[in-house]
Amino acid sequence: MNAKELHDKTPDQLRDELVTLKKEAFNLRFQQATGQLENPARLRSVKRDVARVHTVLNQKAAAAASEGA
Repeated sequence: MNAKELHDKTPDQLRDELVTLKKEAFNLRFQQATGQLENPARLRSVKRDVARVHTVLNQKAAAAASEGA
């Protein structure tokens, strides 16, 4: 997932994506703790995707605030 894809989504879609990514991150951490994690790199990429979604949400919120003021 890249930031360009995220910029095209609405804030509601981004929040849904964030929930999905956080659930996936939880499941990956659980698999890691039990020794069943097959792809350790996926954990890192999910963390970065969560950060990207947060960044885009904050940018959209700041843009909306500056338009209103």
